[in-house]
Amino acid sequence: MSRDRTKYWITVYSIIAVSLLTIHYLLDIFIVDKWLGYLPFLQKLTMSLFLISLILLASKIIERIIIAQTETEGDRYNLLRITRLLSIIFTLIVAASFMFQNLYAAAVSFGLISLVLGFALQAPIASFIAWLYIVFRRPYQVGHRIQINNHRGDVIEISYLDTVILECSGDYLGNDRQSGRVIHFPNSLILRDKVINYSGPEVPFIWNETALQVSYTSDLKFVESCLLEAASRDFKNRYPKLHEMKAKRWDTRVYFRVNKFAWIEAVVSYPVEPEDTTGRRNRILQFALPMLNKEPDKVQFPEGTLR
Repeated sequence: MSRDRTKYWITVYSIIAVSLLTIHYLLDIFIVDKWLGYLPFLQKLTMSLFLISLILLASKIIERIIIAQTETEGDRYNLLRITRLLSIIFTLIVAASFMFQNLYAAAVSFGLISLVLGFALQAPIASFIAWLYIVFRRPYQVGHRIQINNHRGDVIEISYLDTVILECSGDYLGNDRQSGRVIHFPNSLILRDKVINYSGPEVPFIWNETALQVSYTSDLKFVESCLLEAASRDFKNRYPKLHEMKAKRWDTRVYFRVNKFAWIEAVVSYPVEPEDTTGRRNRILQFALPMLNKEPDKVQFPEGTLR
């Protein structure tokens, strides 16, 4: 859909640019004497509009190339944003050159206006500078799951002034599923608060763990083997290609810790995609618990007065 829209605008801007350039040169031929005084103004207007059309046409061509050649969603989004920003800047330069005969006077006026706006719009300017930081430093990109200022969610848009995320967890959920709420926060927030990005060096995974409570009399080696088998089976079913690679850095581990009450916790630690933490935990438990319950002599769960 995005490619079709870009192709449509390339066609539109091409037609407009050719039409304006044609009008610019036809004015010399068909202008009548009484309108002769307006000829320089009309020629300058048509040339300015032609240059603006040319800038917009070039930006759409570049956008089409970016869409076709860039594979990463985050990089594609940032490059498109930069292209659109540059097209706006060049368009404003052409418009200023049309409005002011003297470019030096235009520059001075622009400087004074910028000085006044700088004091009045400190927060938006800080957010714009933070946007540049996000684009070039890349603490997060579109599609990443992040946590900032106690808000966690998936980034869906990074505009010049704010970032939009689809909230995960939140006030009404006890898991990592999307809550359905949208959070907007100013980009300047990243300059004064820490950003946690779930897309770290272990991409596409983060590490998660699930604990089961068992009694001290349980066969811990049997419990460990059941948890490892459940986690391995789920990993194989969901990521068959990665399972064939047998990457050591994604090996599941089981460890035991003493609970402060009256049982031991068997903890299985496993790799998981950030958006699948709840689902993977459920599948591991669904695989492991039937195997554990089949052997009541080897595995005892705290219950009743033993809890």
